[in-house]
Amino acid sequence: MTKISTLLSAVFLAIGGFLFGYDSGIITSTIGQNEFIKYFDNPSDNVTGGIVSAFQGGAILGTIINVFTGDRLGRKLSVFAGACVSCFGCALQAGSVNMVMLIIGRFIAGVAVGMLTSVVPMYAGEMAESSTRGMMSGLLQWMLSWGYLIAQWLGYGCSFVDNPFQWRFPLAFQCIPGIILACGIWFLNESPRWLMEKDRHDEALSTLQSLHGDGTAEKDQYIELEFQEIRDAIEAERASTSITWTSILTKPSWRRRLILGCAVQAFGPLSGINVINYYGTRIYAALGIDTHTSLMIIGISGALSIVYCTGGLWALERVGRIKPLIIGSAGMALALVANAAMSQHYDETNQNQLRAMVAMNFVFSFFYTFIGIISWVYPAEIFPVDIRNQGNSVTTFTNWTINLVFAQFSPTALTNIGFRYFYVFFVFNIIAAICYVFFFPETKGKTLEQMDLLFGDSNTPPELDEKKMAQVVVEHAE
Repeated sequence: MTKISTLLSAVFLAIGGFLFGYDSGIITSTIGQNEFIKYFDNPSDNVTGGIVSAFQGGAILGTIINVFTGDRLGRKLSVFAGACVSCFGCALQAGSVNMVMLIIGRFIAGVAVGMLTSVVPMYAGEMAESSTRGMMSGLLQWMLSWGYLIAQWLGYGCSFVDNPFQWRFPLAFQCIPGIILACGIWFLNESPRWLMEKDRHDEALSTLQSLHGDGTAEKDQYIELEFQEIRDAIEAERASTSITWTSILTKPSWRRRLILGCAVQAFGPLSGINVINYYGTRIYAALGIDTHTSLMIIGISGALSIVYCTGGLWALERVGRIKPLIIGSAGMALALVANAAMSQHYDETNQNQLRAMVAMNFVFSFFYTFIGIISWVYPAEIFPVDIRNQGNSVTTFTNWTINLVFAQFSPTALTNIGFRYFYVFFVFNIIAAICYVFFFPETKGKTLEQMDLLFGDSNTPPELDEKKMAQVVVEHAE
């Protein structure tokens, strides 16, 4: 029963991912809607890029805010703050009477999503057990896929309306998940590891019992060992390291974790996913496909993404993190280079070639699923609790910064070089696959406290050796 309760908590938290996915999907359809183009007097490439990149810029600010406030507020209050900011920004977008108002609303909504994507995977991971942590943290991407799906089909349905409702209602709908998240967060437990880090030991133990206990003596013993493991790991870090803002850079093992966390977050947008997501209607328009059909194709792709993501979550704790990252990057690279190559010999009368190019986008989406899930899971689990908020926020900052860069100049690139733009992302995906092979350690099945051993910290207390940690997991499984 407790596992179901923890899972439901993680699903609820992942509404933050829904907001991210919904925005990605809805802006794709919105900027391609006829009524939107007419209302804002046919926006130029630079203005269109500004609409998209305002959100990315806001998200960058949101991650910076979370660096300074996340540990002070705690996980629950951080989520609540992000949800409230989201509601305000989304309402502003829906009521926009000019482009400036729309861009400001997008920026504010971006601040909210930056805050939420910094804290939600970390919060879910801190509540989960090691055997389900990947799935719990990865639910952000699963809900992101749901947000993308609903946005695309809502945009498709509204495309048949010939008035400003065509774009205003889909933007206003963004407020609903924010309201649900702001109201429901108070029914969740606070993170037991954050409570321990704040020396609120009794509350932390009570929360662990609520999350993982079932009243049996075996589970009680497991929880006591888990509690001791968390407490000892925190005390060991504090005894050996003076925690400052620069500790994450000056301590070699922490610096390595930061580099790997930033890299896996960077390789997400460097895959090319958001160029396809944000500018899908433009890409299909270049193939001679009308807006209605483009939105339908994108909607079908969104529906399939949920299927892919569900399978990816199921496989995450069985296959691990690193193998799917390698396969995903290699698969995306092949799909992109195939599309770029076909575009150089594109014949609009060749329907088979048209279908093949559309199919390659579907193939790309399938392989991105692995990257999308793990790019949130991996950074959320590799940092010690004392710097987990800062580390996870900095890695998320990396994601949004790269998103901003490509959101800004991608419209111009697509106009000038078309599908050949995909060669850039082909190269990045090959680099990513090589890095995953040689530099990234596997984290599957390890507790958050075991990461110290995995990354070579020498200050881990003797009683927290591999044998004892393995015994904890075995006793719990039994």
